[in-house]
Amino acid sequence: MKFVQVDLRNKVHSNAVIKLINDYMLDEMGIGEMMPETLGPKIIEGLKTHVAYVGFLVEIDGEYAALANCNLNFSTWKAEPLINIHDFIVSPDFRKRGVGLFLLKAIENYALENGYCRINLEVRHDNLKAQNLYKKAGFKECDPPNYFWERRI
Repeated sequence: MKFVQVDLRNKVHSNAVIKLINDYMLDEMGIGEMMPETLGPKIIEGLKTHVAYVGFLVEIDGEYAALANCNLNFSTWKAEPLINIHDFIVSPDFRKRGVGLFLLKAIENYALENGYCRINLEVRHDNLKAQNLYKKAGFKECDPPNYFWERRI
């Protein structure tokens, strides 16, 4: 397994990002539908211009098996930067092989090497498989517990 930082100028990386997001959308924890054809290019163009984006892939034998789309942020309580994992996807073809744990540990090493104080992520309350993976990687629910709220615009 190889940890690779996403370079969106690299067409192979961009295609892998789109494919893996589509895998996520098709999943029962996604929306259960294929990505609309016009959405992929919009995602790549949007990520290219988003200054706080950093992405990571796992490559296995020339195939991209997993993706973490992350946003960089800043903890005012620690006065240090942090990483927020927004999308975390392991392709169905590569599940139950330690790929997700490998990617989380590699992101943790990246964070340590680059001065980040923590890694945040969100997970659906009914996604028990993901929660178990995150626990294996050392993640735990915030103390005190937090809600993830939104206001769609």
